[in-house]
Amino acid sequence: MPALLSLLIPSLVPMFADAVRGIVNKFTGGAGAQPANVNEVILLMKAENEKLEALAKLDAPAANISPWVSNLRASCRYIIAIIVVVNAVATVYIPGMPEAFVEMSVTLAGSVWSFLFGERMYLGITRGRK
Repeated sequence: MPALLSLLIPSLVPMFADAVRGIVNKFTGGAGAQPANVNEVILLMKAENEKLEALAKLDAPAANISPWVSNLRASCRYIIAIIVVVNAVATVYIPGMPEAFVEMSVTLAGSVWSFLFGERMYLGITRGRK
């Protein structure tokens, strides 16, 4: 049972955090840190745009990078996620595997599951509410 909870809890945390934020906003009447006038909105949008541009520059590969290196770099997170999930499945079905190692592997697979599907599930739930 604890292994199942370690799979479900990471994917449900954003939903509970959003619910708590909504409840607090309902009782306090606040909408969070919102800009007060048009100039603040423009400044906030400019700052967000500059932040996204800086992140894009950091993540952009060099101009002379080999295509296979670029492809490997882009898929690295997903390759590691597949390795973690295959490891968890293997440790569950290999007889004689120490229970602590199986539990650790399943917990790691839960975090990978949350990485792959948690945000999509959360966005699907929040879109259905509106």
